[in-house]
Amino acid sequence: QELVRQGEALKRTEQMVDKMDQDLKTSQKHINSIKSVWGGLVNYFKAKPPESKPEQNGAPEYYGNSKLKEAMMSSKEQESKYQESHPNLRKLDNSDNDFSKADVVSSVQRDSYPKNQQLRAYHQKIDNNLDEMSSGLSRLKNLALGLQTEIEEQDDMLDRLTRKVETLDINIKNTDKKVRQL
Repeated sequence: QELVRQGEALKRTEQMVDKMDQDLKTSQKHINSIKSVWGGLVNYFKAKPPESKPEQNGAPEYYGNSKLKEAMMSSKEQESKYQESHPNLRKLDNSDNDFSKADVVSSVQRDSYPKNQQLRAYHQKIDNNLDEMSSGLSRLKNLALGLQTEIEEQDDMLDRLTRKVETLDINIKNTDKKVRQL
């Protein structure tokens, strides 16, 4: 969730840099019109650009990584199921014992377990524990893959933002020079 929040903050930062770039272009037009009469005439007859949102320069709308969001939702569902079934996390019912779950197993699975009832119950318990571990590992894998994709997307966004900021810094310095010359 923190990674998604940081991605949204990066997107807002990129939008602010785009707006600053657009404002800087407008400032340079004003400087040109102050600098000379010819610059003023050119700006006067030049078609005014429509007031709109700053251009995104290849920045898609940020919604966070869908793979990460799916993994987080799946993880929360599995976590709640796990908490309901885990002996230390659920309310224990003293009327049943753990061996009553042996009746749920299909006849095909019963043949693969030993004939001894207690040994069969232990084997089932081990299998159930392995299934829970498998689902937990699957959940962790999905979260890791989602995090990896999100980090790669944010890394690309940081590279794009760095290039924009460097260009903006150069343009600001040039504009500052022009203003000082006036």
